[in-house]
Amino acid sequence: MPVPLFDTRTPLEPLRAALHAKLAETLDGGRYILGPEVAAFEAELAAYLGARHTIGVANGTDALVLALRALGAGPGVDVVLPSLTFYASAEAVALTGARPVFCDVDPATFCVTPDSVQAALTPATRIVMAVHLFGNVAPVQELEALGVAVLEDAAQAAGSRAADGRHAGTLGVASTFSFFPSKNLGAFGDAGAVATRDDALAETVRMLRFHGSRDKETFELIGHNSRLDELQAALLRLLLPHLDGWNDGRRAAARAYADAGLGEHVTLPEPAGDPAWHLYVIRHPRADALAVALKGQGIGTKAYYRVPLHRQPAMAPYADGRDLPGTEEAARTHLAIPMSPVLGPEQAAEVVAAVRDADLG
Repeated sequence: MPVPLFDTRTPLEPLRAALHAKLAETLDGGRYILGPEVAAFEAELAAYLGARHTIGVANGTDALVLALRALGAGPGVDVVLPSLTFYASAEAVALTGARPVFCDVDPATFCVTPDSVQAALTPATRIVMAVHLFGNVAPVQELEALGVAVLEDAAQAAGSRAADGRHAGTLGVASTFSFFPSKNLGAFGDAGAVATRDDALAETVRMLRFHGSRDKETFELIGHNSRLDELQAALLRLLLPHLDGWNDGRRAAARAYADAGLGEHVTLPEPAGDPAWHLYVIRHPRADALAVALKGQGIGTKAYYRVPLHRQPAMAPYADGRDLPGTEEAARTHLAIPMSPVLGPEQAAEVVAAVRDADLG
């Protein structure tokens, strides 16, 4: 049987009636912008994460821009971040007027290391963006020891935990989340959030999301129009209590792959912390050929970052010829294979059999 890369529909089937009822309730309530559902979701997400504040915004990219601005990113400021990540991570930096400075990753975890970040620091570095790629948890505590503010890009890490049990998104001074529909906690459209332990930073983000104002009358900052709407917040409130169960299903799927012998044919991702495996990304020296072979067997795959950010055309002004060997290796060899909360041992065995039958050495 075909095994899709994602299965977002099956986990939601038991919740359809509740989702429809909540949607009708919110519509009947007549509040659509920064109403009680947004306030409740912000409080519930903060409690789940163990964060002091969460602020709902329109999407994950805006979350990055607003958090960066609140942290002081702008002209004359350098922000160090990995080149192996989604384009929005660097795009957000450039949108503030700051300069993205790209650093390397460890291809085993796909995350930055203290050494790779330290090698990229400049006298103008004020912020390090630690991306918890594919759900693995970057070493935020070690990065903070370098003496710069750490902003976590936790778009792919809702429910992941560090080795000490703390949630990804509560490790640095601030963090950002995306609730794009395919994420572990996915909305039914665009949605995002900023989390922080800093009261002043939280207040700045709240103003920035609404045109730089606290009261709609006095405008203290040049802000944005980036608000999480009531409908998305209402639906996310229904989904949040199921996140840990869904993530346990993802972890079970990763174990099923290992138990079925996937590591005999490809390099498995090395867990960093307790990842919630938004994506399960293997490595193989002939990754593109493997993808073709798996497609022929009905197995969904995707290569996400064949062209890392420092080689993207729009980032050419910031690409300074830095040598990023870990990034280049990971970009060339990675391949996402099926992962979802409901991917069971039988499906995992099908994927492993297809990898074995590809016989690519």
